[in-house]
Amino acid sequence: MATSQISPQPTALTVHQASRVLEIHFDDGREFRIPFELMRVYSPSAEVQGHGPGQEVLQTGKREVLIDAIEAVGHYAVQPHFSDGHDSGIFTWEYLYHLGADQADLWSRYEQRLKEAGMERDLPMPAKTGGSCGHH
Repeated sequence: MATSQISPQPTALTVHQASRVLEIHFDDGREFRIPFELMRVYSPSAEVQGHGPGQEVLQTGKREVLIDAIEAVGHYAVQPHFSDGHDSGIFTWEYLYHLGADQADLWSRYEQRLKEAGMERDLPMPAKTGGSCGHH
């Protein structure tokens, strides 16, 4: 299957726990430092994206989120395990490139969505119903 549009491939990927960014270098010479928070807020999983347009679940309180582990998925993606227990997002190289390249736009869209929802970026997420939820 030959395609004329070859997606950039990563040449290096580093998880920086202290600064909470994923550093990724691509073979087209571009490199990005993608904040864990941005990855978590825009996780491609159904849990975050919903099952169609307008069903996205607005994520909040993720500024301090860490990536505890990151696993390769074939040769096309990684699956991060976030410190808040979220681990169902499969981030393709293409999607990571998009997160890195369009970071400023994605942040402003996120802030706009928070504003429209009357929510704060650092508000804790509402507890999932039916889960084991202890009182703090």
